[in-house]
Amino acid sequence: MPRQPDRLFATPLAEVPDFAFNEDVVRVFPDMIKRSVPGYPTIVENIGVLAAQFAQPDTTLYDLGSSLGAVTQALRRHVRTESCRVVAVDNSSAMVERCSEYLKAQDSMFQELLPVEVREGDILQLQFEPASVIALNFTLQFIAPEQRLALLSRIRHALVPGGALILSEKLRFDDPEEHTLLTDLHIAFKRANGYSELEIAQKRSAIENVMKPDSLQENRERLLAAGFSKVLPWFQCLNFASMIALP
Repeated sequence: MPRQPDRLFATPLAEVPDFAFNEDVVRVFPDMIKRSVPGYPTIVENIGVLAAQFAQPDTTLYDLGSSLGAVTQALRRHVRTESCRVVAVDNSSAMVERCSEYLKAQDSMFQELLPVEVREGDILQLQFEPASVIALNFTLQFIAPEQRLALLSRIRHALVPGGALILSEKLRFDDPEEHTLLTDLHIAFKRANGYSELEIAQKRSAIENVMKPDSLQENRERLLAAGFSKVLPWFQCLNFASMIALP
């Protein structure tokens, strides 16, 4: 399927609306995420590699906030554990529809893939089955801060012994100078990927009310409060990081 370039914020807007995962975003999402999130392809592919180490027979692997299914596809490429299945959940109908199309295309290219179910729904209302791997890939930051602990606690209870949560998030930094430096470096990354100053500014205005990142320490403390025994950061590029949380 042809991928369209992200030009959503290239034209001056009289009023910048809050960012939403609508059809316009879905259409350009692969280009947007690659040009906006440093290290994104490495994170996604290695979630599949990591998941293969934790996946257990007769359990479910969850991709929560699955968007177009990049993590789901990585799980299916790498996990070979018998009697597993993947459940991909997203609350955007446009994302779910396109994700299903991408996964059908993957079915035609690979053999012996894990079965997958794509659901449209609110992950806060999800009834979890016993799970060995749960991925939250740049999803928790879009959940209201006061609801994050409850969700992580439910995830912890759903994980079987020996399972893992893989959590990727944009980070904020408590030290103001550090935060400013990493923010400026992230903007430089976007410029290097062809975004104009107008696009950068308008995208920031659109997303600042809907995405609330935490520091690495806040993420770690919340995971421990949710009942996880150990939190291991495994990747960071600028102000984006991914970690493994063990039950």
